[in-house]
Parts: sequence; structure tokens; C-alpha cells
Amino acid sequence: MSIRIGIVGLGFGAEFIPIYQAHPSAELAAVCQRSQASLDEVADRYSVPKRYTSYEDMLADPDIDAVHINTPIPMHGQQSIQALKAGKHVACTVPMATTVEECEEIVRLCESTGLKYMMMETVVYSREYLFMKELFDKGELGDIQFLKASHQQDMEGWPDYWPGLPPMHYATHCVGPVLGIQQKDALSVTCLGSGRIRPELQEHYGSPFAIESCHIKLADSDVVGHVYRSLFDTARQYREGFEVYGSKKSVEWPLIEGEDLVVHTAGKPEEEIPERVASPDYAHLLPDSIAPFTQAGVYNKEDEEHLSFTQGGGHGGSHPHLAHQFVNMLETGAQAYPGPRASANITCVGVLAHESAMNNGVEIALPKFTLGGDN
Repeated sequence: MSIRIGIVGLGFGAEFIPIYQAHPSAELAAVCQRSQASLDEVADRYSVPKRYTSYEDMLADPDIDAVHINTPIPMHGQQSIQALKAGKHVACTVPMATTVEECEEIVRLCESTGLKYMMMETVVYSREYLFMKELFDKGELGDIQFLKASHQQDMEGWPDYWPGLPPMHYATHCVGPVLGIQQKDALSVTCLGSGRIRPELQEHYGSPFAIESCHIKLADSDVVGHVYRSLFDTARQYREGFEVYGSKKSVEWPLIEGEDLVVHTAGKPEEEIPERVASPDYAHLLPDSIAPFTQAGVYNKEDEEHLSFTQGGGHGGSHPHLAHQFVNMLETGAQAYPGPRASANITCVGVLAHESAMNNGVEIALPKFTLGGDN
């Protein structure tokens, strides 16, 4: 029996329609968008018969097993809570929520109902990350000594809630790989703000910083993670960067989009230590029917490019992996990464890091409900 999925939010969310339609164990049951014109345009293009302008009406549909939420960030927490209360499994684009309290309620509902939740963090299913994770799992990196990640993005011109958003409130793309590579929880954060954004941007959230830089203490580990994030008034091409430093090998994402990874190998002559390595694709991990989506998707044409693709380079072929992990989780019952507690841990690192920055770098512990659950 196919898993019947409804998608809400059809900007970036439209990317997943043909993936679910092609997945052997999924059925794209319905789509939801507030604008009737936008809804019909997308649903007509992909021949989706069932369509809703009301999220509440879609949740009331007994023929939908799960929802995939791709709406604006401020809506993620409440829409996930609504779906779980309606008896639906949830996939939600990042971040999980915008407050610690919303994260806690999502975890509570999952654990009290048995419903499944997965935060759809693209970086931890990108080909570059999967390559690094494979090296780690095979022991080729040796002992991990340090982890560093960044997500720098110019959000000038983005609409609605974006102007002045605190950098760490949208930090999952750099926090996710730091915690995911060893499947470790964050125990505490210390964060400092650097520089200043324009006064008219500061007015939106009362957040002054151009860059927020956070150190993360990991559970059951002597390794520290460092993540930094910028959104405005910082000159930088889009970059999602991740660096893993091991005793045998270290791997660094490129400084410029489109270049190869750099692998450093211990014990070689100095000039031979670094080597540029093209990351392999991991389409072989997917059902044949959706494997091509690691290289191509909805936004392939010049007039159909979502901003996340223009700046983010297609998210490293992660979208079919995310959809498959979600469907497989619902089909088998095995929790996909990141589950509710891991998602809360990743998200709360960002929320609490900003709080730390606003309080001169005070150390803040992650709440217990984010620890030791579903990694």
C-alpha cells in the first residue's frame, strides 16, 4: 500500500511533487497553497487532482497519511503541531520551528502518539556530505578532532519575514552536518555576534549582528564544533560549507560553489597532502525511478528557478534522498535522521545560540527534551 502524501507550500515544495509521483511506495495525494491561481498552475502542470487552499481542510482529509510542509519558516512549528494533532505524519523543511517551546511540543506529540516526524535538512543528504559520512563510517578519517561549518547567504531582496532575521534562527544547514557526522547531540552553545547590519534591518527583530559565530559542546565527545552564519550586509557568494578534521584524513568543502572537495591525507610529503576530489553521486542508494532526481528536478529551466536553486546549487542532489528517507520511514517504521529529538536539538542550537550572542556569549545548555532520543 502506498504512503499517501500531501504537500503544503508549492514554491520550493513543488520540487518534491514529481519525486513522490515517481516513488514506488508513495502517492502524491494532494497539494495545498493559499493562492488558488498558484495552486491550479502547479497542480495542473503535474496533474494533481486533489488540491486545497485551506491547510485545515487538507488535514481533515482521511485519504492523506502524511504531510510535507514547505511553507515560510514562521509557520513550521504550528503547522507541524496541527498535523500531528490531526493524526498525520510530518516531514517539514528546515528549521523545525522558531521557538524552543514549539520544538518541545512537537517532540511531545510524536512521543505520545507514535506518529513520525522528519526535518528535511538538505545538507545531511547532499552528495558532498554523504561522501564525507562514508569516509567517516569506514574509518578513513581516523579520530575526529574538529568540526566546522558555515552557511553564508545574501538575503537582500527576499520577502516577508526575511529582512533582519537573526542569522542563527536559520542555522540548520551548518548545525546539521556538525551533529550528524557522528550522530551526536549538542549539549551547550556559546555564541558571539560580529559586525552590524543596517539600522532599518535591525528594527524587524532587534538583532544587530551581521555574523553570529557559535561553538558547540558535543555529548560524549572531546570534539568541539564551530558554526557561523550570515544573512545581510556581508559580501559573500552563497556557501554551505562543512569541514571535518581527522587524525588520518580531513575533508573541506570548496570555498567557491562548483569546485571540488579538498581531501588532506596525513603522512604524505607536504605538497601531496591536499588533493581535489570530485564528490561521487549517491543515486545508487535510491529506487531506480527517482534516482535521476539527484541530477535534475523541477527547476531546470531558466524561467523555473526557485531562489533556493539560484543561490544553493540544487542542494547537492539531496531532494530524492529526503523524500525516500521519509517514505521508507513510514513504510518500515525505522526512524529517519533527523527525527523529532535530533531535529529539536539541531534547531534549538540556533535559537539558543542567538540568545547567547544577545547576552555577550553566555553558555546555554540544550534542553533535556532534545537529548538522547532518535539519532
